[in-house]
Amino acid sequence: MIRLFIRQYLSAILFVILLQVLINLILFLDTGFHEVSLLYLNIIWFTLAAGYFSLRYVKDRRLMKLYAKFSGTYSDVIHEDYKEQLAEKNIKIQEQKQIVLERQDELLAWVHEMKSPLTAMQLLFEKVEKSEVKERIENEWLRLYLLLDQQLHATRLMTIEQDNRIEKVQVKDVLIQEIKALRSWCFEKQIAINLDLGDLTVQSDAKWLGFIVRQLLSNAVKYSHIGGEITISAQMVNEQPVLIIQDGGVGIKSEDLPRVFRKSYTGTIGRETSAATGMGLYLAKQAAQSLHIVLAIESTEGAGTSVKITFPKINEYQKTLGM
Repeated sequence: MIRLFIRQYLSAILFVILLQVLINLILFLDTGFHEVSLLYLNIIWFTLAAGYFSLRYVKDRRLMKLYAKFSGTYSDVIHEDYKEQLAEKNIKIQEQKQIVLERQDELLAWVHEMKSPLTAMQLLFEKVEKSEVKERIENEWLRLYLLLDQQLHATRLMTIEQDNRIEKVQVKDVLIQEIKALRSWCFEKQIAINLDLGDLTVQSDAKWLGFIVRQLLSNAVKYSHIGGEITISAQMVNEQPVLIIQDGGVGIKSEDLPRVFRKSYTGTIGRETSAATGMGLYLAKQAAQSLHIVLAIESTEGAGTSVKITFPKINEYQKTLGM
């Protein structure tokens, strides 16, 4: 604080020091100073002071011209102007927030409109006889559905604090629902999914937990080999429930592993296959953080990937949310 004060008034401090030095020089050099009137000394002081303030005026007049219409001291005027600019900035920020919310609503409406023909297509698939073409169309439909769902939750993620309901969730029910949604893709790649969960119950939001699991499961299916196997298990670690999704697929390169949760980061394998958007894990991570869930990935290239979903202790979760 002292340094800031000195920087602010450095020129005035130097001016006072200079005056003092000059007065001492005059007293030392002028041997007849005791016979000189005080007018002599006052003229010197006035001349030096006038010169100093003239220089300060020339230097500051461009800035002061902008504030000439205000009353009060220069510091008061600067402070009031700052408050006025801050108020204007806040108004603009609120306007921008309103625009973002309006665009968010428009995007959500568009996604819901897109889901309507997808639902109609799904009903039509049930009337078509089973064939290789039908399976391929269903798989492409599923990919399109997952992309739309990802966009829907990416938009809702901005207001996740107002869009969640914390309750007891049966993890097995959530997983079964998500596995059913991916069954056509699993059939295509002949992937088996083994569940070993027991009666795992957690405090969370079922919808957002389903979204997180959906991203992790779709990645596991996407990067698993044909005829592969995905194992989903649960365990307790330090009184915290941990859900583990493990596959034996292509794995993740060691240099990509620290960056898999970054936005739009597709990694080496994603770039090679052009199958990744780089958004799934990022959105899953963001949603997990909002629910106080910890995601951790372990992977070995060519040997598969293991994702651990660690839920908070119930008492800590309630304390954090003020429940």
